[in-house]
Amino acid sequence: MKIAVFGAGAWGTALAVSAARRHEVTLWARDPAQAAAIDRERENRRYLPGVALPPALAAATGDAPSIARLAAASDLAIVATPMAGLREMLTNLRQHPGPVAWLCKGFEAPAGEADGLLGHEVKAQVAPGLQAGILSGPSFALEVARGQPTALVAASDSAVVRDALVAAFHSPQLRVYGNDDVAGVEIGGAVKNVLAIATGLCDGLALGLNARAALITRGLAEMTRLGVALGARPETFMGLSGLGDLVLTATGDLSRNRRVGLLLAQGATLHEAVDSLGHVAEGVYCARAVVRRAARLGVDMPIARAVVGLLDGELAPSGAVAALMGRDPVAEG
Repeated sequence: MKIAVFGAGAWGTALAVSAARRHEVTLWARDPAQAAAIDRERENRRYLPGVALPPALAAATGDAPSIARLAAASDLAIVATPMAGLREMLTNLRQHPGPVAWLCKGFEAPAGEADGLLGHEVKAQVAPGLQAGILSGPSFALEVARGQPTALVAASDSAVVRDALVAAFHSPQLRVYGNDDVAGVEIGGAVKNVLAIATGLCDGLALGLNARAALITRGLAEMTRLGVALGARPETFMGLSGLGDLVLTATGDLSRNRRVGLLLAQGATLHEAVDSLGHVAEGVYCARAVVRRAARLGVDMPIARAVVGLLDGELAPSGAVAALMGRDPVAEG
């Protein structure tokens, strides 16, 4: 199988490395210098240093026509850009006849008064005829690249796309499950990043393991409420792309979103926290979109609201915790 991965960040590189152990893979980078360095050094030193690239992995770069040509020469196209780049990439691939999937997790940043959109909603606007889906689930790029055991979800309303993703990536090290609840899988992948900021804040303030468990559990309830309101199945949030990804991102030391919460708790500004990462922390960019979408639907998401207050500088770290703990008693649900 020939696979084109568009986006040479940590996660795109890791998935390309995993697939190139069995398939022919081209990793596309927007920056020509980065593509040349990857091919020359056989390593992505910027985003995944120390991981050797398999011989079956080549790097490429180029403009929109070259993107379309590379996709056309491949059996499967994977979009591995940040969420902010998904619209442009799907526009470039809108005539592609084969399966396309994205790895982006989050809501597109809202424009004006419009709601921020999930990936499948962006696709419906710019490439409605595309056979497409998402690959998601609890996965740190470094562990995938190292071949450590990982399980993911291939979500699409097209069996052709789900089957293509399983054929491309399922291996003894990487287990891939099919799912047709695209909205549920995407909402889990988006909201868990926001909740991980809250959990990092909790741990940075040394509030204890009881508080962490409460945040994760109540965060899962928030995620599920929003998902059901957007047409997802409740059981999806008990799976890999919901609970699994939430636990990993909220507690794992490799989590960029958790790191943001930790740094804010230590007194860093948001700019300082994001700057120190060297990578995108999607929760920072989609938190407001999550809260806006929830408000329009009448969905209560107090943890997500507190995160937005923290990010916007309206709440100090201790104030965000006080806003949650000071709420009136309610029944669990």
